[in-house]
Amino acid sequence: MGSVPSTPRKSGAWSPETAEYLIETFVDNQPFPVSSEFWQKLLELPLNVQWSAQRVQQACELLAKNNCHTRHLAKILFHLACCLQESVSSSGVSPLVYEKAVNAVYFSSTFLKYLIESAQGDIQLYLSLEDDETVPNDVLRDQTIENFVMRNVLNFIASIEVSPDTYLLHLELLNFMIIAMSTQLLCGSSPGPNDVNPFLDAAMDQDSSLVGSVVHRLLLNFMVRSNVPFNRATYSILSDGSQSSVLQRVGSAAANIVLFPFSYLVSSSVEGSKSPISDISIHVLLVLVHYHKCVVSEDHANNKSSTSDSLLKENSQFSDNPYCKALEHAIDCELDRVDIEGNAHSARHIKLPFASLFDTLGICLADEAAVLLLYSLLQGNSAFLEYVLVRTDLDTLLMPILEALYNASTRTANQIYMLLIILLILSQDSSFNASIHKLILTAVPWYKERLLHQTSLGSLMVIILIRTVQYNLSKLRDVYLQTTCLATLANMAPHVHRVSAYASQRLVSLFDMLSRKYNKLAERRDNKLHSAKGNSVEGNNLVEDMSTELHIYTDFLRLVLEIINAILTYALPRNPEVVYAIMHRQEVFQPFKNHPRFNELIDNIYTVLDFFNSHMDAQREDGDWSVNEVLQVIIVNCRSWRGDGMKMFTQLRFTYEQESHPEEFFIPYVWQLVLSHCGFSFNTGAINLFPVDLQTEGLENGVEGSTLQNGDFDKPEYQLDP
Repeated sequence: MGSVPSTPRKSGAWSPETAEYLIETFVDNQPFPVSSEFWQKLLELPLNVQWSAQRVQQACELLAKNNCHTRHLAKILFHLACCLQESVSSSGVSPLVYEKAVNAVYFSSTFLKYLIESAQGDIQLYLSLEDDETVPNDVLRDQTIENFVMRNVLNFIASIEVSPDTYLLHLELLNFMIIAMSTQLLCGSSPGPNDVNPFLDAAMDQDSSLVGSVVHRLLLNFMVRSNVPFNRATYSILSDGSQSSVLQRVGSAAANIVLFPFSYLVSSSVEGSKSPISDISIHVLLVLVHYHKCVVSEDHANNKSSTSDSLLKENSQFSDNPYCKALEHAIDCELDRVDIEGNAHSARHIKLPFASLFDTLGICLADEAAVLLLYSLLQGNSAFLEYVLVRTDLDTLLMPILEALYNASTRTANQIYMLLIILLILSQDSSFNASIHKLILTAVPWYKERLLHQTSLGSLMVIILIRTVQYNLSKLRDVYLQTTCLATLANMAPHVHRVSAYASQRLVSLFDMLSRKYNKLAERRDNKLHSAKGNSVEGNNLVEDMSTELHIYTDFLRLVLEIINAILTYALPRNPEVVYAIMHRQEVFQPFKNHPRFNELIDNIYTVLDFFNSHMDAQREDGDWSVNEVLQVIIVNCRSWRGDGMKMFTQLRFTYEQESHPEEFFIPYVWQLVLSHCGFSFNTGAINLFPVDLQTEGLENGVEGSTLQNGDFDKPEYQLDP
């Protein structure tokens, strides 16, 4: 089966020719049995072996050509799993074991990535061994290679603490997982039964205890945010500063050079330097949590006659995701003994320090991945949602969310959606809506339009939501985004308390702005309707489109009126500034008094105006009134307000509910985040999961933080149920 040159184990000089020979032998067409001494010699190569990008490309091409015959990818993966088994099972593991595992994961990552991203049509990784292959000690038993390697990768990540000795291996295994799971990038935006994701499917097939441990470890990595310095002296490639000019980042299909650590790329970036382990842990977790395996129903599988893609999709269903279930069932380790009904929690619940998780999320919400994690927790984990709602320092989460929405022009549309949905989920709770008005902010330094001193968190939330509505109307023009903002304000309205003067003014100004847009649309529609009589089909279609837009603005206006009504009906005595703002701009409501969709709501506003105007007239003196004098009269008369003559409407309450197939939004979104921050490139020509024409340059060069233009992905699928 070929000879292997005699090489020193860890002492003596390594010949460059020997290293060259071993690597060339690995990619050549002569197969070596999995039990051959060749594999040990290959994995004992020192980490200062360097190849140029061109040589790596050539090596990858050779392996791709010969792998179907040699099965060397499966064999290097087998040895990676064996190294990890040895690392976990041995006490007092020698550095050589970790170094061999690092070498194995470097080789595996480099060549696996090339094979995935250069796949034409069906992915052929040839992960099975030859029929006559003898596996040492029968360690595989009945497992596939992908299951064997994923079980050991996940087990190492979950069970071995991050330390200076294991840091590099931890980091590279997480990178390996991203690469192994990147087969999803080759699939369509909607998961189908013919998708090929062997490593992801293997990860889903692990037992529940390992799955829970992995989710637990990845979240702990995210929370600890440690930047453990690994033993650089052991890894000479990283210890010599003079090498940096040789090791250039390249946009090749392969990872940059054989044996050059992926972690160097990640930790060299500004974002990655904060905590590479933390950042990639959260990306791995998000990929795992949002994966959905599509399977064909048994009845359809037996029907050989209907094989079209549409019929396959129609008759398919999704298997349960154990990582999603583990995240949903996580509980606070401080309250894990007995629940309120006296029932001991099941052992299947993973236990997390919710306090640390809450604080870490507050620190990291400038990062889209952290926003998506927060959404996943609030939407799926009722225990964490309840924990958040009883915190008295809600500004920890809300301030970075509101600041991100304030800077909406620098954010992706998808991030804005996630932030707004988070606020909507929180606003479904009445105690949340009440408590945010009790928390007073001494200052809001990032709000530049005016100084906000001693403003409640609730007032700031009203201001930012209205600002987001205005931004959306001028830039994005997205109905879902608009509805989500107004739905959140509607949930808040009955519970507002001492809303600031500025927030109250912005609320009335919002109605004014929407009413002016409504009036312009109505005028244009009527003009087109008049000119289109008896004319072309095109003119009639234009009138129909304008009528549809007018109907949307009618709904927006009514929703704003219902928000104002809810404040006046349920919270007027606590909000004199809202009364003042309405009195100050009462003329904006006059044109809609007889509108059939608005008249009852407008009547309530005029009932309030009549009450306070009459009391103002009774106390009117010669000369102009100052703002403070008017406000003082309002405050005094708020005490005697009884709501006489007000028509009571059903209190609006909007809830967030995911559609039945949220994966069509979340899977592409997660991978866009991963590719923007992972530190290595991916062949954009191979990506089918989402359109990449607008971000091709960013992906090819591994640019950190590259963003898609607004609206590049479909809207997140959700329903607003009042």
